[in-house]
Amino acid sequence: MKMHQFLQFLNQQLIHWRRQYKTLRRKGKLVRSPKGKTHRRELLRTMLKNVFLFLSKTNEKSKRRKQERALRAKEKSVKTKSSICAVGLDWAYKQRYSVILAIAVVSLTGIIGYKLYNQTQIQIGHPAPQTITAPYTASIEDQKKTEAERKAVSTSSLQVLMLDARINEKINENLQQLLDDGNEIRAVAGAFPFFDPVVLSISTQRYLRSCSESEWQALLSAVENSKNQQQKRIGQTTPAAPNQKRQPRITSKSNSQSLEKTEPVDFSQNTDFTQAVAELESYRLTTSEKSLSLVIAEISQTRQRYIQATTKLLKLETLSPQAVYEESLLLDLSDVEWEKTQMGIHQSIERILTQGIPQGLPKNILQDAVSLQLQTFVPESAETLAKNLLLAVLKPNLQKDEEQTRQNAQKAAAGVPPVMVKIRHGEVIVKKGAQITAWNFEVLEHYHLIRREVKWHELVKLGGVIAIAIGIFVWVERHIDYELRQRDRLLVLLLTLSVPGVIVIGLPYTTWSALGLLLGSFYGPTLGLTVVGLLWPILGISLDMSKAALLAGVGGGILGSYIAQRLRSREELALLGVAIALTQGGIYLLVKILIGQVFGSTWYIVFQEAGLFALSGLGWSVVALGLSPYLEKVFDLVTPIRLAELANPNRPLLKRLATETPGTFQHTLLVATLAEAAAKELGCNVELVRAGTLYHDIGKMHDPLGFIENQMGGPNKHDTEIKDPWKSAEIIKKHVNEGLVMARKHLLPTAIQAFIPEHQGTMLIAYFHHQAQQMAQSDSSLTVDDADFRYDGPIPQSRETGIVMLADSCEAALRSLQASAKSVGEKRSVKDVSTEQALAMLNNILRAKWQDNQLVDSGLKREEMSQIAQIFVDVWQQFHHKRIAYPKLKASSTGRNS
Repeated sequence: MKMHQFLQFLNQQLIHWRRQYKTLRRKGKLVRSPKGKTHRRELLRTMLKNVFLFLSKTNEKSKRRKQERALRAKEKSVKTKSSICAVGLDWAYKQRYSVILAIAVVSLTGIIGYKLYNQTQIQIGHPAPQTITAPYTASIEDQKKTEAERKAVSTSSLQVLMLDARINEKINENLQQLLDDGNEIRAVAGAFPFFDPVVLSISTQRYLRSCSESEWQALLSAVENSKNQQQKRIGQTTPAAPNQKRQPRITSKSNSQSLEKTEPVDFSQNTDFTQAVAELESYRLTTSEKSLSLVIAEISQTRQRYIQATTKLLKLETLSPQAVYEESLLLDLSDVEWEKTQMGIHQSIERILTQGIPQGLPKNILQDAVSLQLQTFVPESAETLAKNLLLAVLKPNLQKDEEQTRQNAQKAAAGVPPVMVKIRHGEVIVKKGAQITAWNFEVLEHYHLIRREVKWHELVKLGGVIAIAIGIFVWVERHIDYELRQRDRLLVLLLTLSVPGVIVIGLPYTTWSALGLLLGSFYGPTLGLTVVGLLWPILGISLDMSKAALLAGVGGGILGSYIAQRLRSREELALLGVAIALTQGGIYLLVKILIGQVFGSTWYIVFQEAGLFALSGLGWSVVALGLSPYLEKVFDLVTPIRLAELANPNRPLLKRLATETPGTFQHTLLVATLAEAAAKELGCNVELVRAGTLYHDIGKMHDPLGFIENQMGGPNKHDTEIKDPWKSAEIIKKHVNEGLVMARKHLLPTAIQAFIPEHQGTMLIAYFHHQAQQMAQSDSSLTVDDADFRYDGPIPQSRETGIVMLADSCEAALRSLQASAKSVGEKRSVKDVSTEQALAMLNNILRAKWQDNQLVDSGLKREEMSQIAQIFVDVWQQFHHKRIAYPKLKASSTGRNS
C-alpha cells in the first residue's frame, strides 16, 4: 500500500515537472539544441544546460514559496494578535441592524434630553438639605441689586429725540393750505388799498369797504348835503337851464326808498365817518364832481367784492373745525402787509420746527415761542393772524431715537459699579430646611457648593419613550413595500436628528420642512409621515418650545412627506417648498388667533413671527433641494426625479448605446415599452422599470457585432470567425460583466445596476448550448457543462427586474413572429395571423421561465404570468396594427414598350 502511494506520488511529480518543462520551453526560457548538429557531445551539453536551468528555476520557485509561507505566517500572527478586534467587528457587522437601532435610541435620547445632563441638586425655592457655611471670606456680587440699580439708571437716562421729517412735511402742507385759503379769499375781495392812499387814507378805504349799508348811505347823503350847502354859499342857487341835464343823485332808488322807510341815524360822532366824508369832499373840491362819482362807483364795487369775500370766509369758518381767519384780521391787511406776513410765517415756522417741539410741551410755552418768533418777521398788525395760523398747524415733531437712547442707557448702566456683598469665613449661607433664595443660590454657586448631576432617571424614561417610538417605526418599515438598507436607516436617523439638533442650538425655526420633503421624496409618504408623527409628541413633551411653533413645523413636515414623492421635477419640488412655507406661516397665525394673542397690543409681533416661520419653511425647503442630489449619490438612492434624469436619452451611456449599437438600442426601446406597460398594470415602479431597461444591455457595447441585432444583415462572426460555441457563449455572457463595469464607472445607482445581471438571471444560452451538444455528439472527447452556457446571475430579486427579464425574452420572440407573419403572404394581415399564436408563444416562454426557477425571488406570482403575456401582446398589436391594403398599379402600355 505504501509502495503504491509512493509510486503515485512519484508519477504526479513527474507529470508536474513535465508540465513545467514544457512551459519553460514554450516561453523560450530553455536553450534549444542547434539544428543540423547530431553529435552526441553537443546533445549532452544541451541537456545539461536545460537541466541546470530547470533546477535553477525550481530553486527560485522554492525560495519564493518559502517567502510566501513566511508572509502567511506573519499575517497569521498579526491576525492572532488582533483576533478580539476582528471578532468584535465581525459581530458588529452581523448585528448591524441592532447596532443602528441602539445608536438611534442613544443619539436621540442624548440630543433631546440635553437639559438633563447638568442639573443641580440644590434648586431655588427648595429647602436646604443641610446648613451650609462660607468656606472662606469673599466679596460676591449681588446680581439682583446690581441689575436693579442699573435698570433705574437706564430708565432715568435722558431720552434722545430726533426730528421727524414726515411730521414737518405734514405741518408745512397744512400751513400752505391755510395760506392758500387766505389768498383765495383776498383775491375775491380784490386789491387793497383799492385807491390812491394819498387821496383816501388806508384807514378810510378800510372803513369805506367794510362799513354797514346804513353808514354808507348816510355817508353819501352827507357828501350830497355838503355839496348843496357849498352851492348856496357861493350863490349858485339859480335853477338850471331847460336844456341842462340835472346831475344824477348818488343814491339809487332802492337806497332812497330804504332811507325813506327808515329814520335817519346820526353818524357824525363816528370819527371814521367824518374823516371819510371830509376826504371825499376834499377830493371833489380838488378834482371835479365827475371824478368823485367815479370814485364812489369804485367804492361800491369794492364793497360788493368785500361782501362776497366775507361770505366765503364765513362759509370756510363753518366748514373748518378750527377757524383761524377773522374778517378784521385777514381782509384789513394791505397786499404788502399780507406778503410780508406770509414770508414771516414761513421763516418763523422753519425756525420753530428746526428747534423741535417735544411731546407734552405746555401750550403757553408754545404760544410764547410763536409770539417771540413773529415779532421779528411779521408786521405788528398781522401778528395775531400769524399766531393763529401757526398755532393751528404746529404739533410735536420730535420722536424718540430708540437706538441712540438705548446706547445712552447702556452707557449709563455700564457706569454703575456692581453691588458687592462681603461674606466672611464661617458665615452661614443657608440653614438646614430653610428655603433657598436666589441670593443664596448665587453665593453657593460662587463657592462651587452647588452639586450638579445627570438626571439618569429622567433620561431612562425618555430613552424608553424613544425606544417605543423606534419600535413603531420598525413595525411600519416591515409593512411597507420599500425595503430599507442599513444606509437608509442611517440617513433616516440623521435627518431625524436634525430637528432637535437645531432646537438645541437655540433656533426655533427648525428643519421640519426639509425632513418631510426629503423623507417623502426618498422613501414615500408612509415612512415620512411616521417619522414626523412620532417626533411630534416626543419634542412637545421633552423640549420647552412654543406649541404654535411646534404645530406649524409639524404641518409643514406632514405636507412635504405626503406630496414629495408624487412630484416629477425639481420645479414642482420648489413650488412644494412655497406651499410648505405658506402652511407653516398660516398654521402659526391660526393658532395665535385661536388663543387670542393677535388681538392684543403685540399683534404685530405675532404677524412678524408668522412671516419668519413661513420664510424658515421656504429656506429649509431650499436647503433640502440643494442637498437632495448629493444625498442620492452618497446613500445610493433613486427618486422619481433622479430616475427621470437617468432616462434622458442625452445621458452619455445612452448616447453611446444609440450610436455604437443601434440594433441593441432599438431592442432596448421596445423592451422598455413592453416592461413599462406591464409595470403600470401590476402597480410596480414604472420610473425604475423605464430607467433600468434603458441600461440593461449597455454591456453589449464591448463587442457590438457579437450580437445579431447589430449585424445589420451582415455575416455572423460566430459562424464565420469563432465557430466555437464555448467562446461564443463567453462573449454573450461577458456583456453582463462589462455592463456592470460601465455602470459602476458612470456611478449608476445600485437599483439600476441590478437590472444588468438580473434581467438574464441564470438562464441558459440555448442556441450555443445546442451547438455544443451537437458537436459533443460528433466528438466524444468533448463534454458539455451546462454551467458554461448559463449566465452567472443572480436571478431577479424584485418585481421590476423580473418584468424586464420577461419583456426581454418576449421581445425577440415577438420580433421573430412578426418576421414570419410577413412572409406568409399579402392576403392575410399580421394581426389576423399572429394574435393567438403570439399569446400562446408568450405563455410558453413565461411558463418556461417559471419552471426554470428564474422568478422564485422576484415576487411575481404564477397567476400574473398570463396577465403579463396579454399585456405584451396588446402592446405588440399597437405597434403592428392593421394597415390599408393599397391597390397595385398596372403598368401602362408606354411603360411596357419602353
